[in-house]
Parts: sequence; C-alpha cells; structure tokens
Amino acid sequence: MPEFDERIIHLEELAAYQAKVIEELSDQIAEQWKLVEQTRAKLDRLTERFLTLEESSLDAPPITKPPHY
Repeated sequence: MPEFDERIIHLEELAAYQAKVIEELSDQIAEQWKLVEQTRAKLDRLTERFLTLEESSLDAPPITKPPHY
C-alpha cells in the first residue's frame, strides 16, 4: 500500500500544480485582454482623428505655386 499512497500523493501534487498554472494563465489572459481593449480604443480614437483631419484638409484651398516660380 505505500506505493499506492505515493501515487495518490503524486497525483494530488500534480493536480495542485496544474490548478496553479491554470490560474496564472487565466490571469495573464485577462491582462492581455485589457491591453487589447486599450489598443483597440486607441486605434478607434486615432482613426476618428485621422478622418477628421482628412475631412478638414479637403476643405482647404488647393496648394499652388507662388507667383515667383
């Protein structure tokens, strides 16, 4: 029976280790998801800013050469 007890202890240790690793991976995924959301929000703001600048540049007078050229 000592061999059986050792196997049970080993399996319990393995299960505890795997539970810890799963929790750590879950935390890392949650952190990365926050970063993805922040990046997406920043991209949306930059896209909106770019579109606004593009629209305002269309209203600008055309660029012409000065008369001395």
